[in-house]
Amino acid sequence: MKWGLYDAHQQPVLSAYHVAALRMLSSGIVMLPFLFKALKEIPKTVVGYVLLSGLLGSFFPAFLFCIAETKIDGALAGSLNALTPLFVIITGVLFFKIATSKQKILGVIIGIIGCALLTYADHSRSLGYIAFTGFVILATIFYGINVNMVQKKLQGVRSINIAALAFAGLIPASLFVLFFTGYFQLPLSETKYVYSTSSSCILGILGTAVASILFYMLVKRAGGLFASLVTYGIPFVAIGWGIYYQERISHLQVIALVVILLGVYVANYQKSKIPVPKS
Repeated sequence: MKWGLYDAHQQPVLSAYHVAALRMLSSGIVMLPFLFKALKEIPKTVVGYVLLSGLLGSFFPAFLFCIAETKIDGALAGSLNALTPLFVIITGVLFFKIATSKQKILGVIIGIIGCALLTYADHSRSLGYIAFTGFVILATIFYGINVNMVQKKLQGVRSINIAALAFAGLIPASLFVLFFTGYFQLPLSETKYVYSTSSSCILGILGTAVASILFYMLVKRAGGLFASLVTYGIPFVAIGWGIYYQERISHLQVIALVVILLGVYVANYQKSKIPVPKS
């Protein structure tokens, strides 16, 4: 996203709307070869849910994250992304009537405290900067709704079919955004625009289309453990990129991240049952 938004001197090139739309457009185009088979195999009764999954799980979050990163640091955005599994629990209870436990509620409370600390860590910055964290939080809420919807409504649909229809279905909307935000009127042959456009498309192909397929495949094979590892890994990768870009990362931000991850751990902890050998 940073490479799409800014040049090597951190000067703006493409807008957040351009980067997000190019990301979704490229992910849809790369999945077109799988679309025909997906349309044949996906039951017509769940096509609407697949398209909605594309909007909630990819389209809206892509724009929300890009808009947020025009104001806030990438390390902060990545850290807030750790709230996703907590919103899976919250939205599951609120919208899908999924039963929860006191342990999960405790984990959610701890995570929310961590989120408040993470926001407070930047209290010395402008109110506008802090307000833009709301875009990331809203994106994680969409992620939470999408995860529950996929589990409830699309359990029997192959992952690659979901990705093919969901992403291909976003092509018209992505082209609409690019057209009406003036992307095609830009001097796209200039080096900086070629670089930013290429970065946005690579993000869509690798970071959205391919990553989504691999994620669903590995989750089915490795279960919740893999999902937990991704949850714990993303913020630290984001902080690594933040250090690379010389973003300001305070001790309180690190502590807040640890509190959020502790909440995720508590919410998802399951005591392993070791079988006792019979005598």
